Amino acid sequence: MIPAIQQRLDRFRQQQRVRAGSLIMTVFGDAVLPRGGRIWLGSLIQLLEPLGLNERLVRTSVFRLAKEQWLRADAHGRRADYVLTSSGQLRFEEASRHIYASHAPIWDRRWRLILVVGDLDVRQRDHLRQALQWQGFGTVGGDCFVHPSTDLEAVFDALAADGLQDVLGSLLPLLAADSRTARSASDADLVARAWNLDRLAESYATFVSDYLPILAELRRDRMARIEPREAFLLRVLLIHDYRRLLLRDPELPEVLLPSDWPGQTARLSCRELYRRLAEPSEWHLDTHMRLADGVMPERRTDGFERFPIDDPLSAISV
Repeated sequence: MIPAIQQRLDRFRQQQRVRAGSLIMTVFGDAVLPRGGRIWLGSLIQLLEPLGLNERLVRTSVFRLAKEQWLRADAHGRRADYVLTSSGQLRFEEASRHIYASHAPIWDRRWRLILVVGDLDVRQRDHLRQALQWQGFGTVGGDCFVHPSTDLEAVFDALAADGLQDVLGSLLPLLAADSRTARSASDADLVARAWNLDRLAESYATFVSDYLPILAELRRDRMARIEPREAFLLRVLLIHDYRRLLLRDPELPEVLLPSDWPGQTARLSCRELYRRLAEPSEWHLDTHMRLADGVMPERRTDGFERFPIDDPLSAISV
């Protein structure tokens, strides 16, 4: 195995605590959804075992995800497939647009605001805050959520899918007036109030330090062969780590970011490394991914192409 890949996998296995549910959802969104959105539980257990997740942990995590309505069981005799629910698939389709995007969005200089104008109890407020932060919103005070570029209609659809239908009537979406001036002091102040970019920058820098050495090693040795199993395991960790960053990233336009922002380096590194892992990792899935009836689900390309090859790739210095 390529040493840099071995080191990354070993560091993950040595963690004392693994958020198995989050990792499983990464696998569903990246690998299972393009193959029909369903997988036999036994097959999922086998795929994740090399990362140090035992059968009991995977089963417990899957049952919890089903209880939270991310997944549902589809029994076939004594076996069961687990399938993304309609709301779970909607959430992943929205997340995929961010994870596999080729570039940060271009800003139209119009802030998107969501104001809480009705009475919400503590539980509803916490649920709303978590759901909007998941979509990249920053918070200004307790009743104002802000984002530079999102589609507000899609946001409300996602909130409804997330179980917040009863809250929507207490929310007021607003689109600020267009400003064609350069970045203003008020924009900078709003960014500083709504998001902790220093902490996010540190997380992006850690991601780059984890994965750029792997990319550099693959570039240096063009004959290096990535085994299918290692390619799949690294692909899972790559997208899992990148997805966790994007859950905290408002994807601010470049004009609103510091000049040395590491997020773009992380994006380009993830994209190039993923492309290098894609083919051998799909071979591994062809061999080991099964449905409850024993069938190998074929990979769909329509609407599920990840980091398309015709997308121009900027060079990253390593």
